[in-house]
Amino acid sequence: MRLIVGISGASGAIYGVRALQALRELGVETHLVVTNAGLATMRLETDFKRADVVRLASETHEVDDITSKIASGSYQTDGMLIIPCSMKTLAGIAGGYSDNLLLRAADVTIKERRRLVLVVRETPLSLIHIENMAKVTRAGAIVLPAMPAFYQRPKTVAALVDQVVGKALDMLEIEHHLLKRWEGRGEERHRSQARASSRTPKSRRPP
Repeated sequence: MRLIVGISGASGAIYGVRALQALRELGVETHLVVTNAGLATMRLETDFKRADVVRLASETHEVDDITSKIASGSYQTDGMLIIPCSMKTLAGIAGGYSDNLLLRAADVTIKERRRLVLVVRETPLSLIHIENMAKVTRAGAIVLPAMPAFYQRPKTVAALVDQVVGKALDMLEIEHHLLKRWEGRGEERHRSQARASSRTPKSRRPP
Protein backbone atom coordinates (compact mmCIF):
# COMPACT_ATOMS: atom_id res chain seq x y z
CA MET A 1 0.00 0.00 0.00
CA ARG A 2 1.22 3.50 -0.83
CA LEU A 3 -0.01 6.49 1.17
CA ILE A 4 0.73 10.22 1.20
CA VAL A 5 1.00 11.63 4.75
CA GLY A 6 0.83 15.35 5.43
CA ILE A 7 1.62 17.13 8.69
CA SER A 8 0.45 20.74 8.87
CA GLY A 9 0.70 23.39 11.57
CA ALA A 10 -2.28 22.54 13.77
CA SER A 11 -1.69 21.55 17.38
CA GLY A 12 -1.36 17.79 17.69
CA ALA A 13 1.89 17.11 15.84
CA ILE A 14 2.20 13.89 17.85
CA TYR A 15 -0.74 12.48 15.88
CA GLY A 16 1.28 12.75 12.68
CA VAL A 17 4.40 11.25 14.22
CA ARG A 18 2.45 8.34 15.69
CA ALA A 19 0.69 7.72 12.37
CA LEU A 20 4.05 7.45 10.62
CA GLN A 21 5.32 5.06 13.30
CA ALA A 22 2.25 2.85 12.97
CA LEU A 23 2.29 2.85 9.17
CA ARG A 24 5.98 1.92 9.16
CA GLU A 25 5.27 -0.99 11.52
CA LEU A 26 2.45 -2.11 9.22
CA GLY A 27 4.68 -2.06 6.15
CA VAL A 28 2.84 0.78 4.38
CA GLU A 29 4.86 2.88 1.93
CA THR A 30 4.57 6.51 3.05
CA HIS A 31 5.32 9.74 1.20
CA LEU A 32 5.67 12.55 3.74
CA VAL A 33 5.07 16.28 3.32
CA VAL A 34 5.50 18.59 6.34
CA THR A 35 4.72 22.29 6.22
CA ASN A 36 6.97 24.89 7.85
CA ALA A 37 4.26 25.52 10.44
CA GLY A 38 4.06 21.78 11.01
CA LEU A 39 7.77 21.65 11.83
CA ALA A 40 7.47 24.65 14.15
CA THR A 41 4.56 23.05 16.01
CA MET A 42 6.46 19.76 16.26
CA ARG A 43 9.38 21.52 17.92
CA LEU A 44 7.05 23.25 20.38
CA GLU A 45 4.95 20.21 21.30
CA THR A 46 7.32 17.24 21.09
CA ASP A 47 10.95 16.19 21.42
CA PHE A 48 11.02 14.98 17.81
CA LYS A 49 13.26 16.68 15.29
CA ARG A 50 12.74 16.82 11.53
CA ALA A 51 15.38 14.13 10.99
CA ASP A 52 13.54 11.79 13.39
CA VAL A 53 10.30 12.12 11.46
CA VAL A 54 11.95 11.86 8.05
CA ARG A 55 13.41 8.50 9.07
CA LEU A 56 9.92 7.18 9.74
CA ALA A 57 8.73 7.83 6.18
CA SER A 58 9.60 5.83 3.08
CA GLU A 59 10.20 9.08 1.21
CA THR A 60 9.99 12.76 2.12
CA HIS A 61 9.01 15.58 -0.26
CA GLU A 62 9.73 19.28 0.29
CA VAL A 63 6.59 21.34 0.74
CA ASP A 64 7.60 23.84 -1.96
CA ASP A 65 8.59 21.21 -4.56
CA ILE A 66 5.70 21.35 -7.02
CA THR A 67 7.67 19.08 -9.40
CA SER A 68 7.38 16.16 -6.96
CA LYS A 69 5.81 12.97 -8.31
CA ILE A 70 3.00 13.17 -5.74
CA ALA A 71 1.90 16.43 -7.40
CA SER A 72 0.69 14.40 -10.38
CA GLY A 73 -2.41 12.27 -10.62
CA SER A 74 -0.48 9.83 -12.79
CA TYR A 75 1.49 8.76 -9.72
CA GLN A 76 -0.61 6.00 -8.21
CA THR A 77 -1.37 6.08 -4.49
CA ASP A 78 -4.01 4.51 -2.26
CA GLY A 79 -4.96 7.80 -0.66
CA MET A 80 -3.77 10.59 1.58
CA LEU A 81 -3.87 11.38 5.29
CA ILE A 82 -3.31 14.89 6.66
CA ILE A 83 -2.73 14.57 10.39
CA PRO A 84 -3.12 17.04 11.95
CA CYS A 85 -4.87 19.28 9.45
CA SER A 86 -4.89 23.00 10.26
CA MET A 87 -7.78 25.29 9.37
CA LYS A 88 -5.48 27.05 6.90
CA THR A 89 -4.77 23.77 5.12
CA LEU A 90 -8.46 22.89 5.20
CA ALA A 91 -9.29 26.27 3.66
CA GLY A 92 -6.72 25.78 0.92
CA ILE A 93 -8.15 22.36 0.03
CA ALA A 94 -11.72 23.65 0.12
CA GLY A 95 -10.85 26.54 -2.17
CA GLY A 96 -8.66 24.54 -4.55
CA TYR A 97 -5.79 26.89 -3.71
CA SER A 98 -2.81 24.62 -4.30
CA ASP A 99 0.10 26.96 -3.53
CA ASN A 100 2.30 24.24 -1.98
CA LEU A 101 2.87 20.52 -2.41
CA LEU A 102 0.67 19.50 0.52
CA LEU A 103 -2.34 21.30 -0.95
CA ARG A 104 -1.57 20.12 -4.47
CA ALA A 105 -1.30 16.49 -3.34
CA ALA A 106 -4.64 16.82 -1.55
CA ASP A 107 -6.20 18.39 -4.66
CA VAL A 108 -4.87 15.51 -6.77
CA THR A 109 -6.24 12.96 -4.31
CA ILE A 110 -9.72 14.48 -4.60
CA LYS A 111 -9.71 14.85 -8.39
CA GLU A 112 -8.48 11.27 -8.86
CA ARG A 113 -11.31 10.07 -6.60
CA ARG A 114 -8.91 8.63 -4.03
CA ARG A 115 -9.53 8.64 -0.30
CA LEU A 116 -8.50 11.80 1.56
CA VAL A 117 -8.70 11.84 5.36
CA LEU A 118 -8.32 15.16 7.18
CA VAL A 119 -7.69 14.96 10.93
CA VAL A 120 -8.71 18.53 11.69
CA ARG A 121 -7.91 20.14 15.02
CA GLU A 122 -9.34 23.44 16.17
CA THR A 123 -11.75 24.62 18.85
CA PRO A 124 -14.12 26.36 18.92
CA LEU A 125 -15.11 26.18 15.28
CA SER A 126 -16.21 29.26 13.34
CA LEU A 127 -18.84 29.14 10.61
CA ILE A 128 -16.00 29.50 8.08
CA HIS A 129 -14.39 26.32 9.44
CA ILE A 130 -17.69 24.42 9.38
CA GLU A 131 -18.50 25.52 5.84
CA ASN A 132 -15.04 24.47 4.65
CA MET A 133 -15.51 21.06 6.26
CA ALA A 134 -18.84 20.70 4.50
CA LYS A 135 -17.29 21.74 1.20
CA VAL A 136 -14.46 19.18 1.28
CA THR A 137 -16.90 16.50 2.44
CA ARG A 138 -19.11 17.16 -0.58
CA ALA A 139 -15.96 16.86 -2.72
CA GLY A 140 -15.32 13.38 -1.31
CA ALA A 141 -12.90 13.93 1.58
CA ILE A 142 -13.42 12.48 5.05
CA VAL A 143 -13.25 14.99 7.90
CA LEU A 144 -12.14 13.25 11.09
CA PRO A 145 -11.76 15.69 14.01
CA ALA A 146 -9.15 14.74 16.61
CA MET A 147 -11.74 13.66 19.18
CA PRO A 148 -10.53 10.66 21.21
CA ALA A 149 -13.12 8.33 22.73
CA PHE A 150 -13.14 7.40 26.40
CA TYR A 151 -15.14 4.15 26.48
CA GLN A 152 -11.85 2.23 26.63
CA ARG A 153 -10.87 4.18 29.79
CA PRO A 154 -7.47 5.36 28.55
CA LYS A 155 -4.78 5.64 31.20
CA THR A 156 -2.14 7.50 29.17
CA VAL A 157 -1.87 10.27 26.61
CA ALA A 158 -0.37 7.69 24.25
CA ALA A 159 -3.60 5.67 24.42
CA LEU A 160 -5.62 8.77 23.48
CA VAL A 161 -3.29 9.45 20.55
CA ASP A 162 -3.52 5.84 19.35
CA GLN A 163 -7.30 6.00 19.43
CA VAL A 164 -7.38 8.96 17.03
CA VAL A 165 -4.67 7.54 14.77
CA GLY A 166 -6.41 4.17 14.73
CA LYS A 167 -9.68 5.76 13.70
CA ALA A 168 -7.91 7.55 10.85
CA LEU A 169 -6.39 4.27 9.66
CA ASP A 170 -9.85 2.71 9.78
CA MET A 171 -11.04 5.32 7.28
CA LEU A 172 -8.21 4.26 4.97
CA GLU A 173 -9.16 0.59 5.42
CA ILE A 174 -5.81 -0.28 6.99
CA GLU A 175 -5.87 -3.12 9.50
CA HIS A 176 -4.24 -2.33 12.84
CA HIS A 177 -4.44 -2.92 16.59
CA LEU A 178 -4.08 0.64 17.88
CA LEU A 179 -7.43 0.94 19.59
CA LYS A 180 -9.83 -1.11 21.67
CA ARG A 181 -13.05 -1.60 19.74
CA TRP A 182 -16.49 -1.26 21.28
CA GLU A 183 -18.13 -4.65 21.69
CA GLY A 184 -21.43 -3.58 23.17
CA ARG A 185 -22.66 -3.47 26.76
CA GLY A 186 -24.01 -7.00 26.52
CA GLU A 187 -20.57 -8.41 25.77
CA GLU A 188 -19.03 -6.40 28.61
CA ARG A 189 -21.72 -7.66 31.01
CA HIS A 190 -21.03 -11.24 29.90
CA ARG A 191 -17.33 -10.86 30.68
CA SER A 192 -18.07 -9.31 34.08
CA GLN A 193 -20.38 -12.20 34.98
CA ALA A 194 -17.77 -14.72 33.86
CA ARG A 195 -15.13 -13.05 36.04
CA ALA A 196 -17.48 -13.01 39.02
CA SER A 197 -18.38 -16.66 38.49
CA SER A 198 -14.73 -17.68 38.43
CA ARG A 199 -14.20 -16.03 41.81
CA THR A 200 -17.24 -17.68 43.47
CA PRO A 201 -16.27 -20.82 45.44
CA LYS A 202 -18.03 -23.98 44.30
CA SER A 203 -20.59 -25.38 46.76
CA ARG A 204 -19.66 -28.62 48.44
CA ARG A 205 -21.57 -31.74 47.66
CA PRO A 206 -23.36 -33.39 50.60
CA PRO A 207 -21.54 -36.50 51.97
